[in-house]
Amino acid sequence: MNIAFSRRPLLCALAVLGLGLSVSLAAAQDTYPSKPVKFINNFPAGGPSDLLARSVAAVLQETLKQPFVVENRAGASGNIGADAVARSPSDGYTVLFGIDTTFTINPHLYKTMPFKASDFKPVVVMASSGLMVGVHPSTGIKTLPALVEAAKSKSLNFSSAGSGAPGHLAVELFNEATQTKLNHIPYRGNTPAVTAVLAGEVDGGALATPGMLPHVQVGKITALAVTSRQRSRLAPDLPTVGELGLGRLEQEVLYVVMAPAATPEAVMQTLQKHIVEALQRPEVQARMGNLDLFFEGLTGDAAAKRIGDLSNRYGPIVKATGMKVE
Repeated sequence: MNIAFSRRPLLCALAVLGLGLSVSLAAAQDTYPSKPVKFINNFPAGGPSDLLARSVAAVLQETLKQPFVVENRAGASGNIGADAVARSPSDGYTVLFGIDTTFTINPHLYKTMPFKASDFKPVVVMASSGLMVGVHPSTGIKTLPALVEAAKSKSLNFSSAGSGAPGHLAVELFNEATQTKLNHIPYRGNTPAVTAVLAGEVDGGALATPGMLPHVQVGKITALAVTSRQRSRLAPDLPTVGELGLGRLEQEVLYVVMAPAATPEAVMQTLQKHIVEALQRPEVQARMGNLDLFFEGLTGDAAAKRIGDLSNRYGPIVKATGMKVE
């Protein structure tokens, strides 16, 4: 009895302390954000994910009355920036703003990674886009079926924005689906990869549509198809790979916001609500249209499933094709 009695004040004190911590945590979440928020974009400045990050950050800064700063930390196919977020406090003040490949391709491509996919949870899958498949006019190739036939009889080089980039996967998807062999040539970003096609350094590429389109419009690159489920809004006359009977080449890039897995749900909900609302603003919709992005706005289980489904699809392809980091 004496022992039990002596414990009672301690238990009461701990209960009060626990209640105080819960109230403090709830209050902190209710006032989120109370200081600047950092969006780490794990790809070079000027790319689609960076431009979308800056558009969303500008709206959130206005609506949430705190600075939202975009910081680019590129390298290792997005792993460097993602690792910086994985190591940050799980409080919503450092968030990853990038594309799905960090979580859908890299875990299958890299023998070791500095973080696990389970270290993150999706805040929102904001948008998706396809790639444009284009070739240099000197190849004489004018259709996607003609590219397949050409690749059966001669070696063709295709550029991408880097090892592990969507364009790299597109080359491997092509090789697996058509039983041909395009040679993958990685560059440091989408712009130099497009420049390589333009200059004839490579025969073609599967790259972000906005970067290729100006050169297609003046006849310096021949566009063959887009890899998305639906036609490009920027090039509506261009067929999809599915329309051409090559549905196995279908590929979409997801533009995602990811947070450390232990981020409080109240903080997640605040970010989700305001990011989705930002994406629906006319000025952000206009920017997305210029980047050929289609709104998705998936959160919670739907976002996790969308990312997980791509990872499950890409894993066997990476293994079967021997796709490697160069």
